[in-house]
Amino acid sequence: MAFQMPSFISRLVRPFTTSMSRPLVPDSLAAKNFPAGTERAIFAGGCFWGLEELYRKDWEGKGLLDCRVGYTGGQTEAPDYRSVCSGRTGHAESLLIAFDPQKVSYRQLCEYFFKMHDPTTMNRQGADTGTQYRSAIFYENEQQKEIAEKIKEQVGKEWYKGKPITTEIRAATKWYDAEDYHQDYLKKEPFGYHCPAHYLRPLPALSS
Repeated sequence: MAFQMPSFISRLVRPFTTSMSRPLVPDSLAAKNFPAGTERAIFAGGCFWGLEELYRKDWEGKGLLDCRVGYTGGQTEAPDYRSVCSGRTGHAESLLIAFDPQKVSYRQLCEYFFKMHDPTTMNRQGADTGTQYRSAIFYENEQQKEIAEKIKEQVGKEWYKGKPITTEIRAATKWYDAEDYHQDYLKKEPFGYHCPAHYLRPLPALSS
């Protein structure tokens, strides 16, 4: 009989898959027929399973149309999970969101991002360490850049006084979907690894 890790341990230790299968479409959301006006947002903040779980939980039906976990921000072409975990590709584990701006704004998604992870730890979320777990916002246009930079500044002043905000804000680079195994992982494996840094902090709304 195969060994099965007790559920309370599995939630603290991140499993490592050796699956090397690649998606046929590197950026599958780009191939979908979303309604006119659909926008995208890209966030990185530790293990991408936790990001996807919380964004889906709190924003599906409220403007989130779909999302995918994947790799971006690095220099390696067609990266896979093993290579990204090595920390040598430059890529971050990230979440790509397609959203309806008539129902949820980019600002709301950014503010939520700073509430659901710790932006003060450099290249780290919980026990996950390395540049692949860095905090980052990858903007797709100048408007997103301005919003992200403003919110980052406000977060530093209003939520984390005296602590540095390590979140990178940089232009989006080529996106690569992660292997199918990683998509919606915590829905498939509800007793799987949960990063302890991923939870919604009871912080007040930022000043407008």
